[in-house]
Amino acid sequence: MILIADSGSTKCDWVAQKNGNTVLKTNTLGLNPAVFEYKTLEKTLFESEDLSKIADQVKTVYFYGAGCSTATPIAQLTKLLQHFFKNATIQVREDMFGAVYAVTVEPAIVCILGTGSNSCYFDGKNIHSHTPSLGYIIMDEASGNAVGKQLLRDYFYKTMPEIIAKAFETSYDLNPDVIKTKLYKEDNPNTYLAGFAHFVFSQDLTIPYFYNLVTRAFAQFIKTHVLCYSNAKELPIHFIGSIAHYGRNILEEVLLKNDLTLGKIVKKPIDGLLDYHS
Repeated sequence: MILIADSGSTKCDWVAQKNGNTVLKTNTLGLNPAVFEYKTLEKTLFESEDLSKIADQVKTVYFYGAGCSTATPIAQLTKLLQHFFKNATIQVREDMFGAVYAVTVEPAIVCILGTGSNSCYFDGKNIHSHTPSLGYIIMDEASGNAVGKQLLRDYFYKTMPEIIAKAFETSYDLNPDVIKTKLYKEDNPNTYLAGFAHFVFSQDLTIPYFYNLVTRAFAQFIKTHVLCYSNAKELPIHFIGSIAHYGRNILEEVLLKNDLTLGKIVKKPIDGLLDYHS
């Protein structure tokens, strides 16, 4: 039995396949070793009843995850998975590999736009990243957490239209003490911030405030993470993640303005990864 996992900071999708047949689909909280302590990762994994039932039968685990781009977090997560799936060979790779394998076998620019964000150039064999990801505090343009941060800024700086601010107030607890506790004292502040993005993408994106917010975010991402590749205008640009999925119309506009070609937009890459490994 093989087990494939695609993990962001918010959620991890798992699919198990045996003899060419899918025998399990489930999800857990995200297993991001760059954000969570080892004990938190361990608790998340060992509390999954679905995974516990098949753990001893799994022979190979292909894990693609956010926060798995350097040696230390890869080693940490490999240790955890090996402890849980005792009979399996473990392969941990960063989520960028999962994004690529889910959408293409041909040269392309592949981008992640979910809770976090990133991009790479895939030459048909190897992945080339222009800039290492330094996470949600410094980078992650146009991601869910970046959109969430902008919403909070606009609300508290009082630059958000009043009617939208009132709707925002009814959707979230905007007590400053609560927000500061969530951001600076509790685990996973990037996922907390990304939760605010749902407010934007559940609205009519033709409303000027939302349209301008999302357009600026996508334009910044394209400038920083796509046009940095010298051959970007010669290749399709593929996107993985919920932000790209729900903001598709505006994303298409921004790409067109930059003479870029949209490829695929895939909300969740797990099915594509299953096809790839099959």
